[in-house]
Amino acid sequence: MGSMSHANASQATTDEVPCLSAGDRVVALGVGVSLLAPFAVLAFMTPAEAGLGTHTTLGLPGCSWPTALGLPCPSCGYTTAFTHAAHGDLVQSFVTQPAGFALAMASVTAAVVALGCAASAQPWHRLFAPLATKPVVWIGAGMFVAGWGYKIGSFKGWW
Repeated sequence: MGSMSHANASQATTDEVPCLSAGDRVVALGVGVSLLAPFAVLAFMTPAEAGLGTHTTLGLPGCSWPTALGLPCPSCGYTTAFTHAAHGDLVQSFVTQPAGFALAMASVTAAVVALGCAASAQPWHRLFAPLATKPVVWIGAGMFVAGWGYKIGSFKGWW
């Protein structure tokens, strides 16, 4: 009877802390590597001094918003901010595009968590499930809009 209660206690502990399957660990590894891969490319690029346009060094076309509308696009400066972050210049990353900086830091954090989950078999949902709330989504949307507003102001020379 003593061994039966030990088995039940052992089962309860296993139920409380589920481990990732081998397939889930491969997915977590893929997510972590995918999130870090752009930083490996960006580390070899030179950020545009103007705070926008770094993406054109990848062969992508320039943004038509500044020409057509006289305003930067909503994601203007993100590649440059990510490039500064990849170079370890976090202050310049933030100054270039605060929302781009926040997204770069979130990407690195998520990559570290994903790689940690792949290595430890611990499920990631415990860390990220609390973030899947309306307030967090609204804060993220607000940061995106505020970052765009900041970029418009710097584009127009207001600061």
